[in-house]
Amino acid sequence: MRRVTLNPAIDGACEADVVRPTHKIRTGNERYDPGGGGINVARVLHRLGAPVTAAYCAGGASGGLLDDLIDRIGVPRHCIPVSGQTRMSLAVFERSSGQEFRFVPQGPELSPPGWQSVLDFAATAECEWLVASGSLPRGVPDDFYARLADTCAGRGVRMVLDTSGPALAAAIETGGLALIKPSLGEFEALTGRKFGGPADIGDAAHGLVRSGKARIVAVTLGHRGAVLADESGSLCRAGLDVPVQSATGAGDSFVAGMVHGLASGMSTADAFRRGMAAGTAAVLTPGTDLCLPADIDRMWDAIGADDSCG
Repeated sequence: MRRVTLNPAIDGACEADVVRPTHKIRTGNERYDPGGGGINVARVLHRLGAPVTAAYCAGGASGGLLDDLIDRIGVPRHCIPVSGQTRMSLAVFERSSGQEFRFVPQGPELSPPGWQSVLDFAATAECEWLVASGSLPRGVPDDFYARLADTCAGRGVRMVLDTSGPALAAAIETGGLALIKPSLGEFEALTGRKFGGPADIGDAAHGLVRSGKARIVAVTLGHRGAVLADESGSLCRAGLDVPVQSATGAGDSFVAGMVHGLASGMSTADAFRRGMAAGTAAVLTPGTDLCLPADIDRMWDAIGADDSCG
């Protein structure tokens, strides 16, 4: 499996008693992890024992640090060098309120040779699944993921896409995607409408499947659960009430869990449940630590095969 990230990040996380303007804020429990949508997915799949390679664009001194962080956790990688510094984000957990503050830079601008190198890599990479995840960096055209989808379709590679806005809309129009995973807000932006409840969401998602735009659509609803649509119809599973340590990487963990299930031969419904278990497990870990296999198993048992949301 390959994971493509055009705008990766070094994700920093720390804790502070109180976050206040103008004051110097003393922090503790600092940690740094390789981040960005596709890299997060690769980290989770690696923990689950799946063969995976993280492909990403990186540059500058911070790009070298990102390489080192990925090597330390043992994930096979393919770095596509670009000009500009790889971004560094920060998540601060405020102990007094239990709130998390997340600071995410824009990242470098990619030149045409930079993003074309990603398409060239996809045209030759040996894989059955390719996950493209995250927002597009500055300088990359809105139809980039659509071009990537064309490349994958021509080689028989199943492409999974987790993005939003015009980039998602353009890729959807190309059609043939194996899986898309928008949040509710992203799905409403894509369809141009507000939904009254899970049944309405399922109908709209199933419409995309029937049109050939995507074989599977999974719409995440935060703590309320998620909606699944495939050729057989749609269903909704309720979320679990768990203590939230950090929301960082929950969506990426969902994607990793679901793709792991599909690639392992699970039914679509069971892979969806696996994705929900991974996404829920991610919020149990602080900062940028993502989900742990033992927590995924516990959440899998807690969700159950027949839970539904109204």
